[in-house]
Amino acid sequence: MQSFTLIFIVALLLTTVIQIWLSLRHIRYVRAHQSKVPEDFASQISLADHRKAANYTCSKTRADFPSIFLHAALLLVLTLGGGLSALNIFWQEWFGDPVFHGMALILSTLLIMGVAEIPLSYYRIFVIEEQFGFNKMTPGMFFADLIKQAMLMALLGAPLLFAILWLMEKMGENWWLYAWMAWITFNLFLLAVFPTWIAPLFNKFTPLEDASLKARIELLLKKCGFKSSGLFVMDGSRRSNHGNAYFTGFGKTKRIVFFDTLLSRLEPTEIEAVLAHELGHFKHRHVIKRIVVSFVMSLVFFWLLGYLMNQDWFYVGLGVNVETVPSTAMALLLFFLVMPVFTFLFHPVSSIYSRKHEFEADAYAAQYASADDLIRALVKLYQDNAATLTPDPLHSTFYDSHPPAAIRVAHLQRLGH
Repeated sequence: MQSFTLIFIVALLLTTVIQIWLSLRHIRYVRAHQSKVPEDFASQISLADHRKAANYTCSKTRADFPSIFLHAALLLVLTLGGGLSALNIFWQEWFGDPVFHGMALILSTLLIMGVAEIPLSYYRIFVIEEQFGFNKMTPGMFFADLIKQAMLMALLGAPLLFAILWLMEKMGENWWLYAWMAWITFNLFLLAVFPTWIAPLFNKFTPLEDASLKARIELLLKKCGFKSSGLFVMDGSRRSNHGNAYFTGFGKTKRIVFFDTLLSRLEPTEIEAVLAHELGHFKHRHVIKRIVVSFVMSLVFFWLLGYLMNQDWFYVGLGVNVETVPSTAMALLLFFLVMPVFTFLFHPVSSIYSRKHEFEADAYAAQYASADDLIRALVKLYQDNAATLTPDPLHSTFYDSHPPAAIRVAHLQRLGH
């Protein structure tokens, strides 16, 4: 067995086992704490709601098991099982040009993986979300969304893929630098057009009409020195009962979006506090910082790919015959398929970085609004979204971009005093 083959198998096995172990820990921990509401939440969340959150969390976590195994199985079939090699040979008979051959190889692989995930996504929405009263989607909406996503991939993703493959073929040893530039240009373009072109394909956005609430929010925006292209309400209730709010876009496309489910549940002062938190992300330049980190990491990955694509052991170790002269597309596809296997253990680093931003945004909200109002808003969101108040700490460190409820509320309580 080739050395890299063994390394890959061990890494895949280790990642899969850790994911299952973390999920089992999470279920056991949530179950062990489902009989008592944490003291800081006892006055607002009933024991029945706490147990509902525990049941919902455990059901969602158990539903991840098939996805974990499916992903591992698909990865083995496509690599060591010869799936990518077979697809590569098949498309060689149809396309002589390496760029179009590469596009066919990558898009067909993504299609296979996407189709394999559809039953699991359908189960999550129409069984689990339905069981706990969150789902508002119909099967027609579900498949319409899939079609829209496929069309977006064709309209936006295919040109990007063509550009990167062309650069890999034509720009010599430094192709990875030009490809990285194309990648960041594409992502900046997406950030600019997402609020006005892409998001409306899936949801309806209408200007905030509540005059008193709008006046309150505009006063807060003025106090914070924030200018946006508008305050919008999204029809989140069309698909789900979950509530949220977010800040999107940059430059002249900045906009603040509230789910209609959130507005129907929170008081004006609580909405103001939630908005102040989102403005905190903007004022601390969290979006820009994350973009910069993402671009730096992508540069490292493109450079690493530039090195690996010239190494025979990389292909042979992943089940591709070097004698078939692997295309640049094969190198690109192999790299992005297997990279998550080797980077999974770094998830807590990303989580810690994200949580730091959440604490900073909470501090900003406590300064320009009310920490107590934000606490009440968060507790209502935990309750309405059936978010567990007692996640397993280690599982949360790997998967949660926000601090656990108890830690976050305790932090806000200190800020409010």
